[in-house]
Amino acid sequence: MRTGVLGCGAAVVSLATCSLANSAELTPAARVSSTLWSWTGGYVGFHGGGGYGRTSFTDPYGPSIYGDIVNTPIFLAGGQIGYNWQSNGWVLGAELDVSHAVSDGTNSCLAFSGNVVIATCKASPNVFVTGTARVGYTFGAQGRTLTYVKAGAAWQNNRGSIANNDEFHDEGSSGFPQHTTQFNYGRFGWTVEFGVEQALTAAWSLKFEYDYLRFAGPHLATPPDHAVPAARHHPRQRKRFIEQ
Repeated sequence: MRTGVLGCGAAVVSLATCSLANSAELTPAARVSSTLWSWTGGYVGFHGGGGYGRTSFTDPYGPSIYGDIVNTPIFLAGGQIGYNWQSNGWVLGAELDVSHAVSDGTNSCLAFSGNVVIATCKASPNVFVTGTARVGYTFGAQGRTLTYVKAGAAWQNNRGSIANNDEFHDEGSSGFPQHTTQFNYGRFGWTVEFGVEQALTAAWSLKFEYDYLRFAGPHLATPPDHAVPAARHHPRQRKRFIEQ
């Protein structure tokens, strides 16, 4: 089986950043209008937001007639740390973000025909980490508004389960009990992000950002899922892959 986040449709995230950078001079007032804001320096901050994720379950026997996608609404909060270098209107930077997510989704899955027991697939991405490089350009009064793009590596932890909905009964036997396959894994991927940031004071700025993240997932062996006479057929395990 295959899981992951096809686009850990990663969320529109709004962030508030407390800057440690040496920003523009604010006194005396007469000098502010002629002094360009400087984005150079380190910063720490916090963020919160929401978004949308998709975890796909791929069966090597064929696509499910009930759907292979588990949709996961995402609500997240976390913090970030970074550093900027400004040259004229251009700003280069590096940033590390860590977020805890609340996200749960469920869907019927992994039944490529009517002869296969339907499974219930659940996914709950709960941690996201990104390390990115940032390139931006300033505009507006004293260069206080920064538009930028970011790209880099991402890591995610995803957990969930695959549960067969019915017991398996062979002719002349008492059948097999229900089975549930649990998964809890961390995977590396990549991210592309863009946003706009506005300097509010010498110490604070506010930014609005959209992040797209994508991950691969592991191969998992799930329980047998054919209900046919044991004399003619022995159910086999399937290796399925999860992708995000």
